[in-house]
Amino acid sequence: MNPAEDYIINQEEPFKSILLQLQVLVETSVPNLELKYKYRLPFYYLNGKPFCYFNASRKKGYVDVGFWSSAHLSVHLDKMITEGRKVMRSLRYHTLDDIDAEVFVAVIKDAESVNHKGFWQ
Repeated sequence: MNPAEDYIINQEEPFKSILLQLQVLVETSVPNLELKYKYRLPFYYLNGKPFCYFNASRKKGYVDVGFWSSAHLSVHLDKMITEGRKVMRSLRYHTLDDIDAEVFVAVIKDAESVNHKGFWQ
């Protein structure tokens, strides 16, 4: 098992279940992703470029899914969190029930379509 998978498997509940569900949704939506462990987080790469990351914040009580190309995203921006960040946007989940698979997959597909544009506009 690689360190990114260790990160996911070794989380306390409900973070572990949330991360596993998100992992399944990401990997089935964009099959050519590579899961790495960067910046001490599970980080997906698409065609050698950063795509998205998972961050379980036990202290704050949520799992954040940050999108590298978020400056270029165009769907469900009303559901994304920017909170103190200039460019990065994320989807945030406190419970497994918070995950709306339809919204999540739409954002993942949008991120896939703009990932070649990079981090900044």
